[in-house]
Amino acid sequence: MTGAVVPAGWPQAVLFDLDGTLIDSAPDLHASVNLLLVRHSLGPLTLAEVISMIGNGVKKLVERAFAACGRPLDQADLERELQAMLGIYGDHLTVLTVLMPGAHESVQRLHAAGVWLGVVTNKPQRPTEAILDHFGLSPYLGAVVGGDTGVEKKPAPDMIFAALERLGMTPDQAVMVGDSPADVASARAAGVAVIAVRGGYTTVPVDALGADLIIESLEHLTAALDRLSRTS
Repeated sequence: MTGAVVPAGWPQAVLFDLDGTLIDSAPDLHASVNLLLVRHSLGPLTLAEVISMIGNGVKKLVERAFAACGRPLDQADLERELQAMLGIYGDHLTVLTVLMPGAHESVQRLHAAGVWLGVVTNKPQRPTEAILDHFGLSPYLGAVVGGDTGVEKKPAPDMIFAALERLGMTPDQAVMVGDSPADVASARAAGVAVIAVRGGYTTVPVDALGADLIIESLEHLTAALDRLSRTS
């Protein structure tokens, strides 16, 4: 950390979702899913269809993709196709993926202000870390909790609790920033304030998610923290 004093009223910690919040990973997930499906003479799915399937981890994405093609998977087949998908996606983590507007700048600004930062995502740990490394975000993060780290995935609160424990913070000291129902539900269950970002992968209108604040992009995050401090 920089030793900076966090601005008055701001949270001591900010936790970010990854897909649809910090990064636009949908194009790479879309390409990877279709490469998996074509092995079975299925698909292709459109980008919009794949985006509607994102949000509850890669396993759920695979399950939904095969179901959408009229080929539902039993548990054994799902586990096999999940491993195949992880192999394909592992080669396409950052081919088409880009940072969401304002992501790097917001992370840098918060870190410089003395805020502890973390990522909680249903994406598995290894690809999460590889993506964060690729975009130069890892040095700013004190906790990264992926979906295969042994804690229950969002919308359960466990991932948030795990990240806060690593940061040495309590729920009342933190804010969650995400784009989906799972993010908001996880934050609510953890007793953490939550800011929703438009432009992500939610199938529910952002205004209906029940977040404390809504921002157009991460470019507006620090202003939102100021607003949140005035209403808390």
